[in-house]
Amino acid sequence: MDALLTPWRFARLITRPAEAGARLAADTPDTPAVLLRLVIPLSLIPPLFAYIGGATFGWRLGGGEPLYISPAGLTLISLAYFIALVAGFLSTAVVARWMADTYGARLEFGSHLSFVVLVGMPVILASLGHLVPHVFINLLVMIPALIWSLYLLYRCLPAALGTSQERGMLMASSLVAYLLVASVSLLGITVVLWSGGIGPNLGV
Repeated sequence: MDALLTPWRFARLITRPAEAGARLAADTPDTPAVLLRLVIPLSLIPPLFAYIGGATFGWRLGGGEPLYISPAGLTLISLAYFIALVAGFLSTAVVARWMADTYGARLEFGSHLSFVVLVGMPVILASLGHLVPHVFINLLVMIPALIWSLYLLYRCLPAALGTSQERGMLMASSLVAYLLVASVSLLGITVVLWSGGIGPNLGV
């Protein structure tokens, strides 16, 4: 598994779901290794792209003038983005591990975390769209990536986590429900914080 614990090798697996499930099932990855060699490096990519795109071109929310954010504001947003991604990977793996007893899946946390990284990889790669900071363009890029992530979730979970197809489908659906609730909660928290004046100052 050590040879597999690189972002490039994981990225290649998203186009080979059958192989991905078999590779993850064959080993028990070490949790700190997955965290240090996959979760943290991959979580740096979208904030970095967002910072570069926002600083260079400004964000376009529609057909109007681009919205520029101060360097301090961009740094704050990028840091929050990074923390949210790491927390998302870890919390999803914790929830998956918690579900493992119910659905007869393997119990090793490292296996759940590496599987969550695999499922999130298309979205990480799609963050390349942040370099062109237009909301419509980013939506066009992210929607197919999300669909592919869902496909990987349902296709690879039974093999990767060692459960039956039927239980794997139910577990995957439960994880989707958790991710939807977590996404809406994060959006709500963001709106509340920004409405209360907690956030970067916008500049032009």
